[in-house]
Amino acid sequence: MNIDLSSRTAVVTGSTGGIGFAIAAGLARAGADVTIVGRSQTSVDAALAKLGGATDRARIRGVAADAGTAKGCAVLVAAVPEADILVNNLGIYGARDFFDISDAEWEEVLSVNVMSGVRLARHYAKGMRDRGWGRIQFVSSESALNIPVEMVHYGVSKAAVQGVSRGLAKVLAGSGVTVNSILPGPTRTEGAVEMLRALATERGVEADEMEALFLQENRPSNLLGRFADPDEVAAMSVYLASAQASATTGSALRVDGGTVESIA
Repeated sequence: MNIDLSSRTAVVTGSTGGIGFAIAAGLARAGADVTIVGRSQTSVDAALAKLGGATDRARIRGVAADAGTAKGCAVLVAAVPEADILVNNLGIYGARDFFDISDAEWEEVLSVNVMSGVRLARHYAKGMRDRGWGRIQFVSSESALNIPVEMVHYGVSKAAVQGVSRGLAKVLAGSGVTVNSILPGPTRTEGAVEMLRALATERGVEADEMEALFLQENRPSNLLGRFADPDEVAAMSVYLASAQASATTGSALRVDGGTVESIA
């Protein structure tokens, strides 16, 4: 399958590292003009340098803005008023006992994980609809379906993301704009590696062994038997951004290593 996005522009939030960076790189390799978004100019500049070395097929730019806030979203849309592809990847997470999660922490995770995508989709979808073509993606998680006991607030926020994605797909039905959510499972991002390293030190085991232990203890239904690579998640995003995915909308597509115990 030859995916050619050379005539398309893309905005990817939370894209200075992890899954977001892999998605930005994948879209750029497919020929799209890509805007990466991060909270600091330093992280954006580092990602631009790294991404520039990954492909020479696309024009790449960066915007330093905290897309988890209304002000940051306004900065982003002012810098990049229109886009053909919007990937709402920005998200925060962290293990926390349910009884210790404060109202402020609930509000923060919902604001960053849900409202960032709502604000940006509300802006960019209008232009996509008017032009008759567009791709909007929300990066959710298998935790939306398997709410993790160690971070209920995160799972709830990702379930809300899927609700927004499905609802917006219905709003844009027949417009030429597709809206989908992607559900990664355990993925070997920088944050996950750091978490596993800390757990390994705490448990007195090697980091590689900790990955297997984490899956056995926290995601026992995982069929892959390992953490996914960010590029494996990005491949789904690039496909959904393509012309070949024109009949896929309102869907939640899993890249979860078989973690979710469901055949539907």
